[in-house]
Formats: sequence, structure tokens, C-alpha cells
Amino acid sequence: MKIQDTQQHEQDLVMITCALTGVLTDPKQHPVPVTPQEMAASAKQAYDQGASIMHVHFRSQESGKGHLPTWDPKVAVEIISAIRESCPDVIINMSTGVFGSDISGPLACLEAVKPEIAACNAGTLNYLKTKRSGEWAWPPMIFDNAVSKIKAMVEHMNLYNTIPEFECFDVGIIRSLQLYIDNGWAPSPPHSNLVMGVASGMPADERLLELVIDYLPQESAWQSTVIGRSEIWSVHRRTAELGGHLRSGVEDSFYLPNGERCSGNGQLIETLATYAQEAGRKIASPQETRALLGIT
Repeated sequence: MKIQDTQQHEQDLVMITCALTGVLTDPKQHPVPVTPQEMAASAKQAYDQGASIMHVHFRSQESGKGHLPTWDPKVAVEIISAIRESCPDVIINMSTGVFGSDISGPLACLEAVKPEIAACNAGTLNYLKTKRSGEWAWPPMIFDNAVSKIKAMVEHMNLYNTIPEFECFDVGIIRSLQLYIDNGWAPSPPHSNLVMGVASGMPADERLLELVIDYLPQESAWQSTVIGRSEIWSVHRRTAELGGHLRSGVEDSFYLPNGERCSGNGQLIETLATYAQEAGRKIASPQETRALLGIT
């Protein structure tokens, strides 16, 4: 295959990520997997619909506490081992998000799991949401990601040949990526994730998407994470049309384009795959995804 043909083939490929479960969603109320067996079964449903990457949060395995996160490396290994067994060649994308400066939990899980990719929150955000009444949905909090914290995460990811996926919740965070590169410790080009739909961050708006991708570092591979209800799907569709990679899952939404609640991750990934195909893109297999990411 000629070099030009190879480049065009790579541009046509779309990597699909399934965000399997999220952080605090209550499994008693929503279809979120918690146990290793549940995570593996849900991952397999997404895998069968075209997801080659699984974005994984680790949940407490104690009775009645499945809505809470854990950084127990043993739990992390059990969950990841179950997912890898059920989905041949799947790529693991591990969450590392924590409030505060203590990152010992994520670092212990990074060492235990050695994922191919790890999410790396790339800047600080006031993390806010209100109820219809105007009351705070939770006490106002700062999702603090100081440069020193981000750099430490990247340096530890480098120890395990883990690709940092920079999570960008706002335009200023997107612009910071080039500054991290210029300062000598972030990879160039970076893998970037545009997080849209957080109430105090970038809105889920395809018009904004068309603008912000111009502020990414040159040749950055990017995807969109879109949080919300049925309004998210126009952004997913535009992402596919603009050459971005795709992500969804019950961490991000429980709703299908028609407004109905999904039964789980499989339906959400099936919809992403349909959008990719309608945009003239080919869904990357796990082997093709590894090639795109440079994973050997």
C-alpha cells in the first residue's frame, strides 16, 4: 500500500471507546456494571458492537458500596483481567481522576494494571451542577489538577508505556496542551479527549466542537466525550464527520437518540458505530486501533 493510501486509510478509521461504568452512579438505580463479572459482560456487549477500547473506573466490591470508587490494586487487576479475558486484544484505558493532591491510589493501580492508555485530567475546573430548584446538586467543588499533578501522572504513565489521554473540560485546558508540550514533558502529538456537557465546562454543542478542534496541538488525535441525554448525539455525529474518534457508555449517558433509556453499553456503542458508518468511516478493529496508537 502506498504511503498516501495508508494515510487516507488511517484517517478513515475510527476508534470507539466504551466508558463502562463511571464514578458514583448507583447500580441500584442505573444499568452500571460493578463486579469483575459484570464489567466483563458489559465490555463484551460493547466489544461486539465495535468498541476496541474500554475506559474503566474501579468500583468498591463491598456489599452495598458498589456506587463508590476504589483504588485497591487487587480489585483493579481482577476487573481488568476479566475484561481482557472476555474481549480478545481489547485496549484498556484506565481512569486516574482524583480530587486533591494525593495520587497514590491511581499510581498504585497504574503499576498493577499497566494499561495501554490512561485518562489524564489536563486542567482545573469548578465542578458544578444545580437542580431544577436552583439548589446545588452537590456542594460546589474544585476538580483540582495542578500542573505538578498532571506532570507527575504523565511521568508515571511513561514508566509503563501508558499513553496519556488528556481530558479537556474547557477551552483554556485545550490550549494548555501545547504549553505542556513546549515545556518538554507532554508527548507530541498528544491524544486528546474533548469533554463536553459538564454543566460548568464546555457545552454539548456541535457548533463549538467545530471551533475548538482548531485549538488542539497540530496532528493531535482527538475524541469527544459527550455527557447528557438525547442532545449529545448530534455532537457524536459531528465528531464522526470531522474525523474525531468516538466514545460513549453508561458513564456518559443513559439515553438513546430517540430519548429512550438504554439497556446498557451495547446499545450506546451500536449507535456510535452507526454514526461512524454513515459518515463514511470504518470502525477500527482492536488490531487496527493498536496500530493507530503505536502499541506493539
